[in-house]
Amino acid sequence: MRFLALFLLLLAGGFTVVSLNWVNDRAIEPFTGWVARASGAALNLLGQEVRMEGTVIRSDRFAVNIRNGCNAVETLLIFGAAVLAFPASWRARLLGLAAGAALIQLVNLVRVVALFLTGAYLPRFFDASHTVVWQTLVVLCGVLLWVLWADRVALRRTAPG
Repeated sequence: MRFLALFLLLLAGGFTVVSLNWVNDRAIEPFTGWVARASGAALNLLGQEVRMEGTVIRSDRFAVNIRNGCNAVETLLIFGAAVLAFPASWRARLLGLAAGAALIQLVNLVRVVALFLTGAYLPRFFDASHTVVWQTLVVLCGVLLWVLWADRVALRRTAPG
């Protein structure tokens, strides 16, 4: 019960903080710009010849605007609240946060690239892929990463020796 109460408190606090206009303007929007630039660079490495216009990734075939909700911040908040609420050492929590955040952003980068390619080459699948498939996969990835991390931390705490 303590874990659940702390998780919900941290989750509510995190979502409250990121909903503040000054946090959005000074942290979330610049972070979203970084997600767009990283995705554009990955697409260029894949030969897509995209141009960046702020948070818009554009080619001759397709354009997509990376906005809040496309930056995996919600998944990071869920994962972070779960890690911080879990009874573990601060070292394990900080390592879990760092590794999990990096992996979540890697999955999100794959998501944005895949969605751009879907929009460019299979546009009829873009909406379903965007709203159903990839949003679900990114959140599930965050949950799975937490389960794996928590299992590893719990095993380490109960191991003899």
